Amino acid sequence: MDKFRGMETFIAVVECGSFTGAAARLEMSAVMVGKYIAQLETQLGTRLLERNTRRQSLTDAGRVWFEEAKRVIEQVAIAERSVERLRTAPAGTLRVTAPTSFGGCVIAPLTATFLQRFPEVRVELDLTNRMVDLVEEGVDLAIRIGDIHAEDLVAKYLCPYRMVICAAPDYLARHGIPQTPDDLVDHLCLSHTVWTARNEWRLPGVEGEVRWKRDAILRCNDGYGLRMAAIAGAGLLLQPEVLVADELASGRLIRVLEGYTPQPRPVHLLWRQDLRPLPKLTQFIAHIMQAGE
Repeated sequence: MDKFRGMETFIAVVECGSFTGAAARLEMSAVMVGKYIAQLETQLGTRLLERNTRRQSLTDAGRVWFEEAKRVIEQVAIAERSVERLRTAPAGTLRVTAPTSFGGCVIAPLTATFLQRFPEVRVELDLTNRMVDLVEEGVDLAIRIGDIHAEDLVAKYLCPYRMVICAAPDYLARHGIPQTPDDLVDHLCLSHTVWTARNEWRLPGVEGEVRWKRDAILRCNDGYGLRMAAIAGAGLLLQPEVLVADELASGRLIRVLEGYTPQPRPVHLLWRQDLRPLPKLTQFIAHIMQAGE
């Protein structure tokens, strides 16, 4: 016997006062109601109801079972409503991963405005430059920069990821403004530790790619730290445009070699293709995509 159905039947019998009333509520025959009650009493090893031709009453065991069964049914109803809310409106926890610099500059502010629109959602934003396994780590959405090689994921193009070469006005006053990559031999550079293995800038030129290889006077594993060093006049910086946009607009950093910056790389949103997206994910994707237009 379906024990849950047995609970519902027993509760209906008690609340309706008869097998006939319970049968009408549950849209089954009175005979079937009687079978459910008999099977339930057999499973529990005790009588739950005292019945005669005129009335029915609960035994002590019946009163205990009635109260506990009602509590179980109510909790199941609450759980069903909670799941329904998740299915029909953005709610619950959304786990997102993004590259450190892009995630901090772009995704974090967009997440804040998303949460203002959908206060029932909670977001766990993991900013990391490592390749996160969405299935293994239970992540709902990944933002990745560069070419995508993941056939088991759905990928949606978001925007170009542009790099710029820039420096502080003070530095350029002391070292001059480079006009071509050949002028870089007279300059100091700042480098992210991710690039340390090759330790070179690859810049497009009229005659093909130009590679400027030189030891950086400062290597740092954080884009914000490099930005602050550049503002202080330490050297030339090759950095994502989004990370230095405010400084370029204010004049604290000056863009140089505009015709020689690397080709933009694509930014994609990725999520599991075997996943039926819940509203919390679809709405977050739509929110991010709208900002990228």
